[in-house]
Amino acid sequence: MILFVIGCTIAVAALIQASISQGLPLEQLGVRSRGRGLLSWFYHYCVDGVGVAGYDPILGAFSPPLRILFHISAFLMLWSAVISTYDSLQSEFGILFEIPGIKSEITSSLFLLSLSIYLVFLLVTQYLLPAVSDPGGPRPHRIQRQPQWDNRPIPLPGSMKQWRCVIAEESHAITEATFGESLLSGEPFGRDIWTQKPYNSKLKAVDEKFVHELASGGRTDIFNPSVNPNSADIPYRAQLIREYLAAGNSPPSLEKEPQSVQAALRKAVHFYSMLQRDDGHWGGDYGGPHFLMPGLVVAWYIMGKPKSMLDDESIELMKHYIRCHQQSDGGWGTHLESPSTQFGSVLMYLALRLMGADKEDPACQKGLEFIRLHGGALMTASWAKFYLCLAGCMHWDGHNSVPPEMWLLPNWFPFHPGRMWCHARMVYLPMGYLYGSRYVYTEAETDPLIKELREELYVQPYESIDWIKTRHMVAPMDNYSPISKLMETAQNLLARYETWAIFQPFKNLVRPRGIKLCAEYMAAEDLQTNFIDIGPVNKVLNMISAYDVAKGNLEDHSVKRHIARVADYMWVAEDGMKMKGYNGSQCWDTSFAVQGIYEADLMDEFPDVSKRVWAYLERCQILSTETSMATEAYKYESAAYRARFYRHISKGGWPFSTSAHGWPISDCTGEGLKGVLCLLKSNAVLEGIENGTLKAISTKRLEDAANILLTYQNEDGGFATYENNRGFGWYEDLNPSEVFGSIMIDYSYCECSMASLTALADFHETFPDHRSDEIRHAIDKGRDFLKSLQRPDGSWYGSWACCFCYGVWFGIEGLVKCGEPKTSQAIKKACQFLLHHQRRNGGWGEDFTSCYDKDYAANGMEAYGDDGSGVVNTAWALLALSVAECDDIEAIRRGVRYLMKRQLPCGDWPQEGIAGVFNRACGITYTAYRNVFPIWALGRCSATYGDLLDKEL
Repeated sequence: MILFVIGCTIAVAALIQASISQGLPLEQLGVRSRGRGLLSWFYHYCVDGVGVAGYDPILGAFSPPLRILFHISAFLMLWSAVISTYDSLQSEFGILFEIPGIKSEITSSLFLLSLSIYLVFLLVTQYLLPAVSDPGGPRPHRIQRQPQWDNRPIPLPGSMKQWRCVIAEESHAITEATFGESLLSGEPFGRDIWTQKPYNSKLKAVDEKFVHELASGGRTDIFNPSVNPNSADIPYRAQLIREYLAAGNSPPSLEKEPQSVQAALRKAVHFYSMLQRDDGHWGGDYGGPHFLMPGLVVAWYIMGKPKSMLDDESIELMKHYIRCHQQSDGGWGTHLESPSTQFGSVLMYLALRLMGADKEDPACQKGLEFIRLHGGALMTASWAKFYLCLAGCMHWDGHNSVPPEMWLLPNWFPFHPGRMWCHARMVYLPMGYLYGSRYVYTEAETDPLIKELREELYVQPYESIDWIKTRHMVAPMDNYSPISKLMETAQNLLARYETWAIFQPFKNLVRPRGIKLCAEYMAAEDLQTNFIDIGPVNKVLNMISAYDVAKGNLEDHSVKRHIARVADYMWVAEDGMKMKGYNGSQCWDTSFAVQGIYEADLMDEFPDVSKRVWAYLERCQILSTETSMATEAYKYESAAYRARFYRHISKGGWPFSTSAHGWPISDCTGEGLKGVLCLLKSNAVLEGIENGTLKAISTKRLEDAANILLTYQNEDGGFATYENNRGFGWYEDLNPSEVFGSIMIDYSYCECSMASLTALADFHETFPDHRSDEIRHAIDKGRDFLKSLQRPDGSWYGSWACCFCYGVWFGIEGLVKCGEPKTSQAIKKACQFLLHHQRRNGGWGEDFTSCYDKDYAANGMEAYGDDGSGVVNTAWALLALSVAECDDIEAIRRGVRYLMKRQLPCGDWPQEGIAGVFNRACGITYTAYRNVFPIWALGRCSATYGDLLDKEL
């Protein structure tokens, strides 16, 4: 009887704890995205076979019954430990610890003591420790070095004039012509690739000098990284402006300087309309990281250098890009505004040599000197070592174990790889396959270039290196996230597992099964994404893995489908050809643009722009069109496949790039949904739907979008990126990457939360009867989460752009749209933070060091802005202040005046410093931001403050 009472007491305590952690009353404990209660959910969980035992693949959490069992188990172990400790002390010290009337058996006193200890533990972990999603305060170790380039103007290569960017159906046709067969699936809208194939018909001649003036962003044809290493997207913009003018359209006037905010807005939207593609999207350079293209070059080389992947002209432009970004010290950064690192330098040097550059080439000589000066390739980060191993330039013993058999663990296991953030999961998946297979370039031992690289990259003879002792070596400049003692211990144990004879029978039994599972999972990822894959790193590694599965057969259908999608990742700008950080940011940029145009009240002044955006967003909603539902990806939306391959719901979401990419994201879905709701207020769009020239988006599809947004909410009230947080904060102690931070789980982010919550709020306003209680509850929890992330100084850390101006905009906007009074202390403090950082010229500015250091850049955007300010940061600050209806009109006016002053005569703005950042330490380019956000900010400020802005302009 006493055990029954104890069990019931513990169960009740566990239920209460689970209720606290979910923020729900007991009667709603276990409620999931479909609004089911605990019993209903558990019934469907068991009877319908949705999910896997003990694990909810949608919420990404342990199921309530399993949580109860965890707490019961933990408490029983604690209770047992307390009893054992009491018995031991009593045996050792006798009567000293004897309590009158109490014997050594289980007692109510020891039970109450154990329960008290456990409740204190829950109190500390639930309320006193920092939240898992809190990015933390400033780093104690700041970035100390600055990038530096020689002052060397680099003209555009003559061959660049032969390249043009083609989109949608034309891009598919060109790919089919290249391969002689149809290899592409999914929606073509949004796809952009670069080709040298000429136009089918000759364009009407236009004034090329005038085209350049419009396209240049205030620059010349000369690229000079010492002035600004960021491209201004001149070749791309020149092409679109040339086509626009050749079609007989009129450009913005360069003569008249705008005298009012509305005039500046009209000119800005007119200019940006010239860059809209026929399928409705806006494209642009999404490069920046320097570790992407070298991985593709390694794949190209070890797969026999197929011209269908990279032809000679592409290789020349890629070498040009590498030369453009080499710094004065001979090295290359992790990204284009980073000081030189071993990570960037080893990979860029490797790529340059594999693409045919001679070791006596001055760029190679300078690069090798930097690498050897800092300890050689043994000191580079693990991701670079992985590519060196694939190419045969490093022994696999020099790389820490990535055991594919981890995927064979039961799904409830606390550190199952299926619980990792999807980007990390989908990178370490092919890494596990390739490491487990010990894949090496088949001709490595006979290839003279590989032999030379083995001699060049190390400061001691290759044959003398004791590889297993080099696994933890990394240069301080690469070591943003030092490997924890926990991870180092785990890696050392795995090294024994890989080499000690006692473990080999077990390893030989399970490893082939792990490799087989990895291959199956990668094949599913390829089909779910139409062979685009989630990002460039896993794209390359999946492609090499598919090539290995096909036993080196380039004619294998899956290998060819992989190669056909490589072009989706390449981009040409005035600094050469690069690999993008995704297959583009098309949907993201387009969703923002249309909201900016809407708030500027200019949608119906540019009706064709609005109609094209509608067409794009309609075709871009994932697995929601006839074309996308006819793909192989559609079958993977079933509950069984999602559970097997750890996929969140996809149907109804919007992507970062294209529908064919196949991965919806919370903030992209939110911004896409808000873009559609804005367009439903456009007369031109409504007329197009009514007369049949535009396809309607049904209410059911919009409900699908709202439904998927509800599933993204984490238990802390915030919203993650691609799926819910499935792991624990301590996962980050197992981060093996060294160069990135916060990659192990899908945290809740300020930005994702704002985009999702504001979309739900706008949706609820338009469709008040759909899941209204759940939406209101989600908004209330989300508002509390946003307030919990606010720093004491009033700011929010921006995780996906530079940085605090961005974060504060998302924070304020989210709170206001979620019902927070504009007079609240949270919003007042946020406004004061921004006002404190306004610069003398009226603008705001930050560079990527704000994200890296987690502290506002002391000198603003000093290097690549305008006296420390930048147009994009200024726009973010104005968006935040105006949605809060800040009463410091003079500060708003100064910011607006700054944007108007920086506007170029054609309506464009200059490309300044890098705007995007991911995983704390890597910058990435968004060339669209220089247009989208100034338009949006000026439009919102004009709507909020009216004629007050034009006073004294």
